[in-house]
Amino acid sequence: MPADKHIAYHADTFSEAEAIRRSHDFRLFMAKRRSLRFFSDQPVPFKIIENIIATASSAPSGAHKQPWTFCVVSDPEIKKAIRIAAEKEEYETYHGRMSDEWLQDLTPFDTNWQKPFLETAPYLIILFKQAWEQDGEIRRKNYYVNESVGIAAGFLISAIHYAGLVTLTHTPSPMNFLQKILGRPENEKAFLLLPVGYPANNATVPNIQRKPMDQVMKVFGAVNREQ
Repeated sequence: MPADKHIAYHADTFSEAEAIRRSHDFRLFMAKRRSLRFFSDQPVPFKIIENIIATASSAPSGAHKQPWTFCVVSDPEIKKAIRIAAEKEEYETYHGRMSDEWLQDLTPFDTNWQKPFLETAPYLIILFKQAWEQDGEIRRKNYYVNESVGIAAGFLISAIHYAGLVTLTHTPSPMNFLQKILGRPENEKAFLLLPVGYPANNATVPNIQRKPMDQVMKVFGAVNREQ
């Protein structure tokens, strides 16, 4: 532990008007983010991938344990193996595991068990959660693992969008095959699989709308909406 348990914090602060403008601009920018299933095979500089993962790893975590590993896959043979295993699980999901209601809810997305984007996208980022830390023979507990890794995933998706790339939160279930294919240790479990790259020239997205603010935000207390 450092000699000084605490160090001074210096925040970037803005005038009220500038803070409102920045928050509004960021809101509009993030509103353009969409989950995509159609990727270009155009190469992506690896430095971008490093930067977005570094951003994700700056997320808060329980007791600052940072209980995550980001596995970056660009090898075509490994991507092919992941696609084959993922499609096997997805086929079972679409042909028996999903309820009729679930299948009906997926109708607007025109999605199925086939996942060609797992090979087309130049990178796959597989986010693993660490149920515990393994330090030699010593096992150390991690705290709020799902919450911490979920926040890191949000940072990652935002950073991907900010870099002008696209992704899809893919969660074939179960995902044990990812741990096996990538040779990850016992304490790591796959949390999220994200293909990352540029959109295909003919990419489309479903014509759907996000919920309005009055359905996602409830305010308790007096506020000045003119500010």
